[in-house]
Amino acid sequence: MKQIVLPTLKPDKVMEIVREMRKGGMVQGVDFDFKYCPVQYNNDGWEMIAEQHTVFTFYEERYATWFAIKWS
Repeated sequence: MKQIVLPTLKPDKVMEIVREMRKGGMVQGVDFDFKYCPVQYNNDGWEMIAEQHTVFTFYEERYATWFAIKWS
């Protein structure tokens, strides 16, 4: 299992990538999974504690390599 993190992508771009991967024959839950993580702020809302990012998890190295070449 290999994880690739793409920083600063907005959800619409993430879904565009996921749709393209599905069109290419990859199966979510079998070949890959992804998790979008929005910006997180502390309780008072002034200090950012985590930037937005998306984590793609691949269950075969060949898919992770292909993804990294195409979108990283």
